Amino acid sequence: MLMTLETINGGVIYVDGKPLTHMPKNGALVPADAKYLRKARSSIGMCFQHFNLFPHMTAVENCMEGPVQVLGLSRREAKERAEELLSMVGMIDKKDQHPARLSGGQQQRVAIARALAMRPKVMLFDEVTSALDPEVIGEVTNVIRDLVTKHNLTMLMVTHQMGFARDISDRICFFYGGKIEEQDTPEELFTNPKSKRTQQFLSAVKAAD
Repeated sequence: MLMTLETINGGVIYVDGKPLTHMPKNGALVPADAKYLRKARSSIGMCFQHFNLFPHMTAVENCMEGPVQVLGLSRREAKERAEELLSMVGMIDKKDQHPARLSGGQQQRVAIARALAMRPKVMLFDEVTSALDPEVIGEVTNVIRDLVTKHNLTMLMVTHQMGFARDISDRICFFYGGKIEEQDTPEELFTNPKSKRTQQFLSAVKAAD
């Protein structure tokens, strides 16, 4: 919904204090039109479970495409930004490789760098580790952890990595049946869950560990 891939049934979503799903008109908020949405969405980055890199482009070219085509950066500026971000996610040595030559964890790190190249105010992560081999999950979670601790980037993340979510989150929402079942600070939700369904879920997670 934050990327407006789904239309909300009610309410208004705000990003950085500005309405995303609605726009001001004649002193009121009305559903946003396509032009407004395009501009509003430009401040939001997203990475999916599947990497969706352009297969015919190298890692650095993948990271350059958005800034050149959408933001209007020169290719020189876009390349400098792309290389800076690939270095940040530990992929600068693979900058000239095509996605087919990269592992899943490496592709996901390039995908994160590509999203960051658009200088988003908010990053959305949708199960970004669920398609990865267990051995390489740490490659991606370490990058996300750095975005929180070193770069103070606001993020909204969907994940089943409970320990990771507890470590890096300011607030956690537990969803059940498509609705928020419970939300609280990580410490409170994990140690003192109020909802019976949340309690059942966390007990199952502990048993699996």
